[in-house]
Amino acid sequence: MLKILIAEDEEPIANLISMNLRRAGYQCVWAADGERAADLMDAEKFDLLLLDIMLPGINGYELMDYARVLELPVIFLTALGSTENKVKGLKMGADDYLTKPFEIVELLARVEAVLRRYHKTETVMNVFDVIIDTASRSVTRNGELVPLTMKEFDLLLLLARNRNIALYRETIYETVWGGEYMGQSRTVDLHIQRLKKKLNWDSEITAVYKVGYRLEGEEKNTK
Repeated sequence: MLKILIAEDEEPIANLISMNLRRAGYQCVWAADGERAADLMDAEKFDLLLLDIMLPGINGYELMDYARVLELPVIFLTALGSTENKVKGLKMGADDYLTKPFEIVELLARVEAVLRRYHKTETVMNVFDVIIDTASRSVTRNGELVPLTMKEFDLLLLLARNRNIALYRETIYETVWGGEYMGQSRTVDLHIQRLKKKLNWDSEITAVYKVGYRLEGEEKNTK
């Protein structure tokens, strides 16, 4: 299981991030200040650092220098949203820069993108009775191959990676189909219904009123 260090001094934000990352299959460790984060980086091996800039004691920029020595991927999560701060963070070697407030679905996508860049993504996901192999883009249920189209596979993967999060139809459409969502389109709804039928998932994927869809329940990730 991939391990992420969250260096964030605001506990409610850290808890929200940690909860959603754990649901997505990551192991999380929280540090409330820069000194604690540095100690953890010395003591444990992490796959990614989510780093606030305005930390007590050792600030995020100083920790960024240390993370580079350890060759640890870094995403800045900060309220400092000016272009100057973004450029500074990226020039220091950060892999990404996300300003607060942010949508959890965007954070998860950015985390996945950075980990993929470092070849650290999980290749197999177990969701209920379904096994999703991202390397071969295949899906099996109870040991039998489930024939999914490319878009159905991408839709399932999006739902699985954002488990227990209500995804807007706009987000689903723009992520899976890569275009601008037109409110009258039934594309998402039709693909959801086909996916539920193929997987025999009557209650696992639920419609969220005036929002979109959510995949319920727990999963296990393996390499």
